[in-house]
Amino acid sequence: MGWHQELLIGFDLETTGTDPFEARIVTAAVIEVREGEPAGHREWLADPGVPIPADAVAVHGISAERAAAEGLPADRVADAVADVLAGYWATGVPVVAYNAAFDLTLLAAELRRHRLPSLSDRLGGAVPGPVIDPYTIDREVDRYRRGKRTLEAVCAEYGVVLDAAHDASADALAAARLARAIAGRHPKVAALGPAELHRRQIEWHAAWAADFQSFLRRKGNAGAVVDGTWPLREPAGETV
Repeated sequence: MGWHQELLIGFDLETTGTDPFEARIVTAAVIEVREGEPAGHREWLADPGVPIPADAVAVHGISAERAAAEGLPADRVADAVADVLAGYWATGVPVVAYNAAFDLTLLAAELRRHRLPSLSDRLGGAVPGPVIDPYTIDREVDRYRRGKRTLEAVCAEYGVVLDAAHDASADALAAARLARAIAGRHPKVAALGPAELHRRQIEWHAAWAADFQSFLRRKGNAGAVVDGTWPLREPAGETV
C-alpha cells in the first residue's frame, strides 16, 4: 500500500503577510486524513501581537480585533503547532503542506522569535520530515502544464474540492487530498516511500529554483536570487 493510502497530516497556516521571515501566524490547522477523509482536527487562532494588514484580512477574513479578543498568545500557538508536527514526524507519519517552504519557514521563524525549541530540537536533532508538498511534486511531474499553480488551480486540475480557500482547515484538508490525487495519477510518485519522496523533493525544488533564477537573470534581473532550499529556509540572504 502506497503512502498516499495511509495516514497523512494536512497542515496549513494563515498569516499576516507573504514574507515567511517577517509574517506572523494568525490561524493554524493540522488535520489527520485517512483515505481522503478527515479523522482528527486541531485548529488554533493566534493573537499575532502585530497589526494584521487589510490585504491579509481580505484573504483569510481574520481581523486584528478578533485575533486580539479570541486568539491565544502567539508563542503558545507556535509551540503547540510545532509539538504536534514533531509528534507525527517522530513516528514517521508524513506532514502534507502546499508550498511547504512557506509554512514551515514561517513556523520556524516564529519559534526563533519567541525563543522556543526548533523543530529539529523537538526531534532530538533530526531533520524535520517526511514532508510532502503537492506544489513541489506537481511542478516536477507536470512541469509544462500552463496556468497557475495556486492551491485552487491545482485542486481544480486534479478534481479535488476546495470548499473555502484560505481557511486553514480547508486548505490543510485539500493539500492532503491533493497529495493523494497526484500520487493516484502518477504511479512513480506513489511508489516512492515517504523518506525517499522527501529527498526527491529537495532535489526537484533545487533544480526548479536554479532554472527560475537563470530565467530571471536572462530577463535582465542580474541580481535575482531564488532560494533552492526546501522545505525549511534559513533567514540569511535575500530571496525572490
